[in-house]
Amino acid sequence: MSDQQDYDACYDAFMAIPADEVRIPDMPVNVAIQENENLYLWSLDDKSELMGAGLPEITIDSLTVRNGACRTAEAKWKREQHTPQDAQKEWNERAPAAYELRNQLLHDFRYAFRNDERLLKKVSDIAEGTGDADMIQDLSNLAALGEANPEPLALINFDVTLLPLAATTADELAIVLAQANGEKEIDHQVKIIRDRAYNYMQQAANEIKNCGRYVFWKNEDRLMGYRNIYKNKHKKVRRQLGE
Repeated sequence: MSDQQDYDACYDAFMAIPADEVRIPDMPVNVAIQENENLYLWSLDDKSELMGAGLPEITIDSLTVRNGACRTAEAKWKREQHTPQDAQKEWNERAPAAYELRNQLLHDFRYAFRNDERLLKKVSDIAEGTGDADMIQDLSNLAALGEANPEPLALINFDVTLLPLAATTADELAIVLAQANGEKEIDHQVKIIRDRAYNYMQQAANEIKNCGRYVFWKNEDRLMGYRNIYKNKHKKVRRQLGE
């Protein structure tokens, strides 16, 4: 699956974490993700031993999915750290292509659905309205309409990759436009989601590490893969500075 698909698959789970259990990341998120990717690959070699100590197989298998979800959430948060001026610049750069995509989809759908009055009416309804916010909503609606009606589109050899592109573009530009208009609440919400995705990822990583340290406590060659590399390194630096 793609990172976005991982994010979609994990969204309900990390949003269900009680608010009082969500912790602010205590290390750089990109570093945590890379450590967990390494941990996932390391743990695969020890899967039978870890499962023999009671670690559910799904915990191991889900770590790479949780990593992808957190990577997407972090990317969304990084993208939101714009000033209104930065967001306006990004909007100016991306909006023309978004409008062109919307127009292309309307053109293709009108032809593909020409013999279906119900679908044509839906296309006409979507095409009504003007303005940037309307264009973003159009892209989202067109993506959903296309996904729900693939057969007529297939008959005209429609490029189906335009549908997820439209959906992703709508999601991303909705945030950019909000920021360009000076809306701050969206920044806060995106950070909360990033923190939840991080906590959900670390839940699985910590379970795997704890089990690995238990199983391989006398096997340094395998134990090393279950240590907290970043945190241990920085603890050592702090101790040295304190001496």
